[in-house]
Amino acid sequence: MTKQELKDMACAAIDKHSEQIIALGDNIFNEPELGFKEFKTAEKVSNLFEALGFSYRNGVAVTGVVAELKGSQSKMKVAIMGELDAVVSPQHPNADPATGAAHACGHNCMIAALAGVAYALGKTEVMKHLAGDVSLMAVPAEEYVEIEYRKSLIDSGKTHFVGGKQEFIYLGEMDNIDIMMMHHNQAEKNGVVACAGYTTNGFMGKLVQYVGKAAHSGGAPHKGINALNAANIGLMAVHAQRETFMDADHVRVHPIITKGGDLVNIVPEDVRIETYIRGASLPAIMDAQTKVDRAFKAGGDAVGAKTNITTLPGYLPFVLHNPLLDIMYENQVSLFGKDRVVHTAPPLGGSTDAGDVSQLMPTIHCGFAGMEGEPHGPDLRITDKDIGMIGAAKGLVMTLIDLLAENAETGLSVKNSFHPPMTKEKYLKDWGNHI
Repeated sequence: MTKQELKDMACAAIDKHSEQIIALGDNIFNEPELGFKEFKTAEKVSNLFEALGFSYRNGVAVTGVVAELKGSQSKMKVAIMGELDAVVSPQHPNADPATGAAHACGHNCMIAALAGVAYALGKTEVMKHLAGDVSLMAVPAEEYVEIEYRKSLIDSGKTHFVGGKQEFIYLGEMDNIDIMMMHHNQAEKNGVVACAGYTTNGFMGKLVQYVGKAAHSGGAPHKGINALNAANIGLMAVHAQRETFMDADHVRVHPIITKGGDLVNIVPEDVRIETYIRGASLPAIMDAQTKVDRAFKAGGDAVGAKTNITTLPGYLPFVLHNPLLDIMYENQVSLFGKDRVVHTAPPLGGSTDAGDVSQLMPTIHCGFAGMEGEPHGPDLRITDKDIGMIGAAKGLVMTLIDLLAENAETGLSVKNSFHPPMTKEKYLKDWGNHI
């Protein structure tokens, strides 16, 4: 069969099962769970894979689910990912009242699109015409939240990284993968509903603890060491660094105080801060983190408090590979028309652990519209599921067919044209050692 015939077959299967795909996305939206806690969401994915007769594994990196599909030959292997977790957005009308979790970033659409690909491959003969294998991956913990909780998982040996894709790399889930593909939803802008890719910042994570000395706030404040004053000075010292950051490096530092003391009539002795240090390149991130560490330490030194700084590997900047993006772009154009698609969108200031994967192999993190409102905000809504779920599934499976049909010649060409900035060994040594 020709590639086009295979694409038509796959898209017809997605259309036939569109109600189930959208229902799954909506069901996940209504039961949001935070990273490494997505047990109900993972069970829904497992149930789908079970119903389709796929060989799959669950409990990967705590809550991940991975299904393996064999092609007619095994010349290469492509992973298609969706993210299981929600973000913390307690003001969102659909937030979990107990945890503040809400799907205010559209990850439920990712799993819906992953389901669409699963139907396209599980309900047709497409896999028999592909010269490569496929791994469908529902991955936990993309949102870098609850950092102290994630650190406790690392300390107890339950995980080794804060992010789910990082953990997949560590566990060897990506060892035999040649190309990774996934999508993220976006808002329609000036009629544009899809893009083949975009870059994102990388970042480091920081936990800062100021340890002072408790005393009665009214009766004997002179006997205490005020850790909150240390934090205030440290934060102002961070602000004083901002003019030293180069515009081209897109550095962003945005700390929050997660604990400001215990009681108002006790001099605060335990104050804690979480922050990211974002940048467009590793040198920019490392330069900024040196300045930020110095600034936070100055806060403690100023009042005599002890400053404990824990550095965690965040996510790496995203690496684009145009030969792969070109294929996705052509498929998006065929779905929506040239006037509604851009090849490469402007860089985003945010970050994703897909950036870590992109350092190791050709990776697509394409965009499909379908949502309105501010990402991570209380007004985020999924407004066009035909584009955000069904269209995304079609774009992913059509690109997969381009890569693996006709003896996987296109896929092998994409793979061989990519020169990874890192090996897995270098990644674990240079990035993982920041733990």
